[in-house]
Amino acid sequence: MLKDIIPSKVRRKILELFFQNIEESFYLREIVRKIDEEVNAVKRELDILHGAKVLTRERRMNKVFYTLNRSYQFFDEFLRIFTKTTILAQLISKNLSKLGKIRYISISTKFSRKLSIKEDEIYALFVGIIVVPEIDSIMNEARKTFGWDINYTVMTDDELKFRKKNNDPFIWKFLKQPKIMIVGQEEDLMK
Repeated sequence: MLKDIIPSKVRRKILELFFQNIEESFYLREIVRKIDEEVNAVKRELDILHGAKVLTRERRMNKVFYTLNRSYQFFDEFLRIFTKTTILAQLISKNLSKLGKIRYISISTKFSRKLSIKEDEIYALFVGIIVVPEIDSIMNEARKTFGWDINYTVMTDDELKFRKKNNDPFIWKFLKQPKIMIVGQEEDLMK
């Protein structure tokens, strides 16, 4: 559990807020409202995160805005961790037993960064013997939270092997980009 590694609940909530909204800046009272914590605790954690260079701060008019520091040494690692706390990852984990016999679930970092993708690209890859209506249900639920479609594809392990062996550009385009594994190991997926 993340709480075992980052014991401060307020700090976890702040990090989740920023890493799940990486393009946005927030001011103190806005953060307090969004994470529903006491102002003094939030201010203390913001000072710690700013001191550690996770966040930058900038005064605009009469407010101080905080933004993620994209140059932070562990930015990519935190992005991967907090992608696993999104509603999509939580829905997948909660319903894993209903999804079938899953071998891999991988999400593109373009999803985490909220970058738009081309029509022939996907945000998520599901491999195994999959119950597609369950995946559709999860994606529809996640779409309500995110406000945009989450393009994905489902395939069997044999189909994945066949496509990789035959240098299918669709699958290799996804596999070559940075991704976050929700189920399975990336090394095995790439073999």
